Amino acid sequence: MYCFQCQETAKNQGCTQGGVCGKSPDTAVLQDLLIYLLKGLSFWSLKARALGIGEKETDLFTAKALFMTLTNVNFDAERIEEAIHETIRRRDSLKEACAGKVANPPEAALWKPEGGRESLLKKGETVGVLSTNHEDIRSLKELLVYGLKGIAAYTDHAYILGAENPEILFFLQEALAATLRTDIGADELVGLVLKAGNKAVEAMALLDGGNTEKYGHPEITEVFTGTYEGPAILVSGHDLLDFEEILEQTKGTGVKVYTHGEMLPAHAYPAFKKYSHLAGNYGSSWYNQQKEFPEFHGAIVMTTNCIQKPLDNYKDRIFTTGLVGWPGVAHIADRPKGGRKDFSAVIAKAKELKGLKATEGKKIPIGFAHNTVLSLAGTIIEKIKEGKIKRFIVMAGCDGRHKSREYFTEVASKLPEGTLILTAGCAKYRYNMLDLGTIDGIPRVLDAGQCNDSYSWAVVALKLAEAVGAAHPNDLPLSFDIGWYEQKAVAVLLALLSLGIKGIRLGPTLPAFLSPNIIKVLVEKFDIKPIDTPENDIASMMAGH
Repeated sequence: MYCFQCQETAKNQGCTQGGVCGKSPDTAVLQDLLIYLLKGLSFWSLKARALGIGEKETDLFTAKALFMTLTNVNFDAERIEEAIHETIRRRDSLKEACAGKVANPPEAALWKPEGGRESLLKKGETVGVLSTNHEDIRSLKELLVYGLKGIAAYTDHAYILGAENPEILFFLQEALAATLRTDIGADELVGLVLKAGNKAVEAMALLDGGNTEKYGHPEITEVFTGTYEGPAILVSGHDLLDFEEILEQTKGTGVKVYTHGEMLPAHAYPAFKKYSHLAGNYGSSWYNQQKEFPEFHGAIVMTTNCIQKPLDNYKDRIFTTGLVGWPGVAHIADRPKGGRKDFSAVIAKAKELKGLKATEGKKIPIGFAHNTVLSLAGTIIEKIKEGKIKRFIVMAGCDGRHKSREYFTEVASKLPEGTLILTAGCAKYRYNMLDLGTIDGIPRVLDAGQCNDSYSWAVVALKLAEAVGAAHPNDLPLSFDIGWYEQKAVAVLLALLSLGIKGIRLGPTLPAFLSPNIIKVLVEKFDIKPIDTPENDIASMMAGH
């Protein structure tokens, strides 16, 4: 295997013996093959569409299958293998529809296994990252593919809620197919990368619309971080429809529901406030699961990415659903068309267990998405003019295991008064429990929500620039200090670049998949820079650099 798609890849070079994330070499190789075949499927999808032949289910399947390969989503080799065979079936159906009308299709559009898993693994070993020899072309192709994975994830989330934009799905296929070309050059790939950034903005806007249309605009809300006595279910991940169905099915059962990780922002949506058994938020970021889940004596549901290897002391009470998978872990089946998922097994497990003890906790404010913040725009602009708000620091993105991520806690705690931290994603767990106070009643940490809600800060920046007569958000007292971990964060980064945001600090390390030449291009064009010490970066940001 060779995998370097996440920030924690071994030695910041690449995982070769097994994934730092827990991914086995076989699963990694099967994922490589799946991506390769999705490129072949995309080739035929484009050709068929040009002939007036479209398959909406296949377009969405492309996004879902790509999402399966995102870090910390699916570790189950059997399910990856099933997706491979489904990809081949759908690909060959489109190929047949285009029979005799396409010349010289690439191998990915034709290859078939000659046996079982061994045949798949043998082929997968030849089509991974290192199959592209030119370092800079490889770097750009991988940057593009990882951005596509993030776009696919956000788009799938939106489609689950009924929010659709087929043009995003068409672009996923366009870009995947383009990476098969042996004649594609750096300039064309850079163009596709920037187009991916535009599509990332569209995907996050689509999801934002899906969330708010169904559940209302997030409201400022204080969330309890302690626990109550009694049986409980912990819901992690990002899928709000799963969350809603769990809340509905637990009404009147005596089982309390807690959020975890990226599900924390659910508390701010008006539609969920009617559930009196929605108890609070338990635990912190995804990487602490193996420490925190053993102490949660209830059932646990992982709805999307962020699962870690379940330990034996809670493996029998954790469930996956959707695209998430771990070998040997119980899986909740997809909802039937027009129906709902059946979480009865989760509820039964929660009742069977001894439940939680009451513990104290503090309350943390959330719900500062773009609708809320823009409603405060007049006050914010006034505070800027009065000199009470000196600078906004966007510290959105991902959290992770590395000790170097303490940098973000130090930055938050050492920022001078008059600075507001704008956050989204699990990066907030590095500082959202700090007592940083307020600026005339405005909390100094404004949490917009999940990682996709980083879109909120782009909306806010554009609107504030317009309100104060600035030509661009780059002219505002605004700095970006972003933590990244996986491919959703790559999509967010590309989105910011497509909006012309410059001077982004990125850490704790620059991506291993970026070659020195590509890093140089990003530095020269967008002034992307690695993080330094908290003290140096704070001084630089406060000086407007």
